[in-house]
Amino acid sequence: MEKADKYIEVNGDFKMRKLTENDLEQFNGLLRYAFQITMEDLLHTGWTEDQIMHAKMPILKNAYVLGWFYHDKLASMIVVYSMKVNIHDYICKMGGVTGVATYPEYTGRGLIHSLIKQAIRHMHKEGQSISFLYPYSIPLYRKHGWEIISDKITFTIKDTQLPKVKPVTGMMERVELDREDLLNVHDYFSMQRHGAMIRDEMAWDEYWRWDNDDIIAAIYYNKNHKPLGYLIYYIRNDIFHIKEMVYLNTEASHGIWNYISAHHSMVNEVKGNNFSGEPMAFMFEDSEIVENIEPYFMARIIDVQDFILKYPFLDKSQKIKINFKITDSIAKWNNGVFKVYWNEEETYCEKTDDLHAANLVEIDIQTLTTMFMGYKRPTFLYECGRINTEYYMLRILEQLIPVEKPYFSDYF
Repeated sequence: MEKADKYIEVNGDFKMRKLTENDLEQFNGLLRYAFQITMEDLLHTGWTEDQIMHAKMPILKNAYVLGWFYHDKLASMIVVYSMKVNIHDYICKMGGVTGVATYPEYTGRGLIHSLIKQAIRHMHKEGQSISFLYPYSIPLYRKHGWEIISDKITFTIKDTQLPKVKPVTGMMERVELDREDLLNVHDYFSMQRHGAMIRDEMAWDEYWRWDNDDIIAAIYYNKNHKPLGYLIYYIRNDIFHIKEMVYLNTEASHGIWNYISAHHSMVNEVKGNNFSGEPMAFMFEDSEIVENIEPYFMARIIDVQDFILKYPFLDKSQKIKINFKITDSIAKWNNGVFKVYWNEEETYCEKTDDLHAANLVEIDIQTLTTMFMGYKRPTFLYECGRINTEYYMLRILEQLIPVEKPYFSDYF
């Protein structure tokens, strides 16, 4: 355990250091204050006060938690989880940023800015070439290099609009939340879905942490009792709430929707979230369902050179060298021109000083991230003024970058 007196930065009476298990009470206090969580709210989940107090202890043990202290009082903090995410079938180390908070009396001192800069340095040192976060302020995180990379589409379906039952040979089975089959289905799903997080034990703990006792899990098994999908849900006030729906093939999708439709006499409507980036209405016979779209997670490339070297470009037979001129106001190692080319399916990326190279693509770190993640296409970004290049380069970029929007359904 790192000693509490080992400071990373000192600024007058303010000192930056990593938090330890001894800081648990202050850590919980700032979280509750900043995110307006009361003890009463938490007790409604069925937890005891002692359980609530120690629920976040694993974070202080396993995550990188950094804070500014005014004398001995925690004033501001940031948390970085060590995670993994699927980027076009490449499993990438990812720094999950959360818990960014400051007490109001300490705002306006640049505390958050300096914490973010240090967190980025930490992720770079740890080889986490990309970072994800859920933004409480999109402009703030754009300023620090993150950009939107996924959407959340919230849907509401009336009981009369639920799909008709379609014949399947398998069946749904309600199971315990820790059923190994459920975890295995998500593992298989996330390994073949661009943008999906690879959930380890800590990620699953965060996934379940504050759920009420009425949460239910059900798995779809085919006729050979092979798990092919699952549904996490609860029913409250005549509404069927879908927390998560995962399926590996069409049969499992039909089986899950058959199961939901079987509740039609118990509920008035079904509510849930869709993270695929595509509306669901087309799938229903009665397509007049309500869908609301909003930006969800943001990401930022931490190490451009490492990310590009491992990125699964589509057409590596290209006989061209692309020069990405990148600007990054925080991570200085990302500033400059990166020459990218391919030889026999291998990607090369070299940093150069040639600011006037041919095939130049001028782009900031935010735009580079959302483009490589597939959330927005190169042509769209060019038309928005986010990319400066010759028009012929757009065709090349379109051929190189896979066409698939990220699927990210987690929250931390």
